[in-house]
Amino acid sequence: MQDSLAQDLYIQHKPWLYQWVCKKVGSSFDAADLTQDTFTRLLSKNDAEQILEPRAYLTRIAHGLMVNFLRRRDLENAYLSALAAMGGSQAGHENLTPETYLLTLEKIVALDSMLNGLPARARAAFLLHRIEGMAYAEIAQELGVTVSSVKKYIARALLHCAAAE
Repeated sequence: MQDSLAQDLYIQHKPWLYQWVCKKVGSSFDAADLTQDTFTRLLSKNDAEQILEPRAYLTRIAHGLMVNFLRRRDLENAYLSALAAMGGSQAGHENLTPETYLLTLEKIVALDSMLNGLPARARAAFLLHRIEGMAYAEIAQELGVTVSSVKKYIARALLHCAAAE
C-alpha cells in the first residue's frame, strides 16, 4: 500500500472509526487500540489501492478485530469468575503469577478458537469429558442424549480439533 494513500485514509477516517468502535466496546482505551490495529491491518493489505468504500472496508476489519477482542474479554471474565468460585486456598490461585495467568488465559483462548464452529452439543460433550472428566454415560445424562450420541460428539470434536491444528 502506498504511504500517501494510507496516510489519507488514516487522516480522513480515524476519528469516525474510533467513535464507532468506542460505542461498540464501551471503552476509549480499547477503542484506541482496536482503531490502531485496524489501520495496522490495513497497511498489510496488498489490495488497499482498490478500496472503493473506505468506511465499509475499515468497518469490516474493525468488526473482526472487535469480535476477537470481545470474545477474549468474555473468556477472561469467565476464567476470573471460575477462579473466584473455587475459593482462595482450594484453588491455589492466590499464588498465581501474572505469567501463569496469561499462559493459562492463552490456552483457554486457543481452546476456544479450536472448538469454534462445533455444534453446541459436540462442544459441550467434549468439554465435559476433557475438562470435567465426566464419563460418557454421565455426559449422556447431562445432555439428555444416548451414550452413542456422546461418542459421536466427542469423535466429531476430536476431528475438528485435529483439522484446526
